[in-house]
Amino acid sequence: MSDLTYKSEQNTLTLFPAGRIDSANAAAVEKDILASLASTPHDEVVMDLENLSYISSAGLRVVLRLRKAEPTLKLINVSSEVYEIFDMTGFTEIVPVEKAYRRLSVEGCEAIGAGANGKVYRLDPDTIIKVYNNPDSLPDIRRERELARRAFVLGIPTAIPYDVVRVGESYGSVFELLNADSFGRLIRDDPEHVDKYITLYVDLLKKIHSTVVRPEDMPDEREVVIGWAKFVGKYLPAEKAEKLLKMVEDVPEDLHMLHGDYHIKNVMMQSGEVLLIDMDTLCHGHPILELASVFNAYQGFSAPDHTAVERFLGIPFDTAAYIWRRTLALYLGTEDEKRINEVANKAALIGFTRLLRRTVRRGDLNDPAVKKEYDVYLENVLALLDQVDTLLF
Repeated sequence: MSDLTYKSEQNTLTLFPAGRIDSANAAAVEKDILASLASTPHDEVVMDLENLSYISSAGLRVVLRLRKAEPTLKLINVSSEVYEIFDMTGFTEIVPVEKAYRRLSVEGCEAIGAGANGKVYRLDPDTIIKVYNNPDSLPDIRRERELARRAFVLGIPTAIPYDVVRVGESYGSVFELLNADSFGRLIRDDPEHVDKYITLYVDLLKKIHSTVVRPEDMPDEREVVIGWAKFVGKYLPAEKAEKLLKMVEDVPEDLHMLHGDYHIKNVMMQSGEVLLIDMDTLCHGHPILELASVFNAYQGFSAPDHTAVERFLGIPFDTAAYIWRRTLALYLGTEDEKRINEVANKAALIGFTRLLRRTVRRGDLNDPAVKKEYDVYLENVLALLDQVDTLLF
């Protein structure tokens, strides 16, 4: 009998050897592996070697025979010491071998940002880490790293993650940002210069929106917003539902880059350089779709409760409202209140549509707090549909 356990999920059999596999126990380990293969229907086989401290040539022969019998075999969570053995003997060219991720803790670390997919913490003055909510987030991490790389190649100043780590039962991406501060903190600590920071913030937003991408490189935000309009239409009078959907469908396809979650916690200052972080929402589309998410960050999300923006961005509602209006004025290049209000209403309509859908999908409308949010968002969507006839500007 060997120190082998296993589990089966979604037709994948995962084997968990522990301790050592050497000449003393290799035969027993192989016997237990064969027994688990025979007793468990499977399409793929994975060996999780997190608890394996050593493997000898006898153990390597067991792995080699298993690979011949199970061509899908891959090895994961391999320690540096055991990985070196596989690499030195050429097994990394025969079997997919994934190194174990180093473990980090964010206990006691400052949380400097949060989004739908995770939280961003400062580990130390040089390093930040984004910890993903989903414990099976490796595909999301790989996708975000690729999106960040594409944006960087296109000239967008962004921090590129250099390591993937385990944090508790989840995963995190590590970034080197030496002495960097978020615009949220800068505005909080230096409110007298808020206009300077908003100007830099809008300059970066314009740079993002002036960057053209290939359609296959990033998702199309227009298609996402069409989905929101169709969902919300079920909760609107028929003529208003039809108007909303038509206006969204009339937004032309656009290959200019959007960040998708652009607010003062996702923009950093490092040694005088402005950097963009949290790249998993990168997409392409018309700028009104970005302005809708900007509106939500500063106004829409906190419409039912003005204290929500302070919990989210760390600034009072009045400051958030000022940032939103100045952002529009600088982005549009005008101080004309009528023009600013016109574009603000277009962005708010899309923003409240998104929030209405989010509330219905995530909450129980029998809960008074959820119902309050629903009523506020619905009221705003209906009112804005009476004021807005096109989303274009």
